[in-house]
Amino acid sequence: MNVIEELRTLDTSDPGRWPLLFRAAAVGVVFVAVVAFCIYMFVIKTEIPLLERAQREEQELRATFEDKQRRAANFDAYRAQLDEIERDFGAMLRQLPGRTEVPNLLVDISQTGLSAGLEEQLFQPMGEIQREFYAELPIRIRLSGSYHELGSFVSGIAALPRIVTLHDIAISPVDDEVFDELTLDVTAKTYRYLDEDSTEG
Repeated sequence: MNVIEELRTLDTSDPGRWPLLFRAAAVGVVFVAVVAFCIYMFVIKTEIPLLERAQREEQELRATFEDKQRRAANFDAYRAQLDEIERDFGAMLRQLPGRTEVPNLLVDISQTGLSAGLEEQLFQPMGEIQREFYAELPIRIRLSGSYHELGSFVSGIAALPRIVTLHDIAISPVDDEVFDELTLDVTAKTYRYLDEDSTEG
């Protein structure tokens, strides 16, 4: 009788009468199954959350590494961009007049209107408004003249070496009968860099 035939003749309801070899094999199989179950319940199952957390941390670290690697690869470009911004900022600061230059700039603005052929009806500097690192000086201006003279004034303001911006622009006819006589009401703003002395004061 071979092994396969003996397996077929085994009575599953009475394992005590099995041959010794089969009983030992059955006990071995049950023992291995119990040990495997215990290992899963008390070792593997408790380690699964740790494994999942480690996998999440690995993904986060990988993303952080890739981000830092991308930044490092672009570091020279960022440095060049920062240098360019600092140069542009310095050039803009040089266009802001100091405290002693403001009176001359006001004269320049007024002269720009007169040299354009406009009649100056109002030139009223307002109070200085302090911002974070600069002060803003608004000037209310009313000029009258032709359309081309107004255009020449605006071009002249844009050509000044210092920063002057125009706001609240209103153009109206001086007289409905006269075609090319206009009045320009505008607020010109110039800006002054606040040095340490003026910010402390």
